[in-house]
Amino acid sequence: MESLNEWLKPEIIWFVIGLVLLILEFSAPGLIIAFFGFGAWVVAGVLLFVDISLTTQLLIFLISSILLLVLLRKTLKQVFKLDSFVDQNEEDEFIGQHAIVTKKIGPNKPGKVEFKGADWVAESESELAVGTHVTITARESIKFIVKSN
Repeated sequence: MESLNEWLKPEIIWFVIGLVLLILEFSAPGLIIAFFGFGAWVVAGVLLFVDISLTTQLLIFLISSILLLVLLRKTLKQVFKLDSFVDQNEEDEFIGQHAIVTKKIGPNKPGKVEFKGADWVAESESELAVGTHVTITARESIKFIVKSN
């Protein structure tokens, strides 16, 4: 029972929460979840030296996560080139191809299209109803820009 109490220390719990959030970042790229993982690690680090209330822990978690996000996200996105890296040959593979709208698309309101059996997030300058045949005009990361045929 003593070993269970060792694992239930708040600093261990916060460390594990941070680790889980960092692992989740790989399944939901965008470099946002990772900062909450780092925020959890900040709380774990503070708890190694000071015993604080749960309310204070949550406050430190939120403040540190948001500060790290605001201060470092843009820089890290440039370092890892998250927005700018697209293999040109891979991008060209999609341009001019046809897809079908599976979730209504509106101006400034992304929807979904089916392309080669997979659903993709898509945007268009015009409103497109479900079932509309579209042409892919561009790709931005994991999102298609489409127009009606």
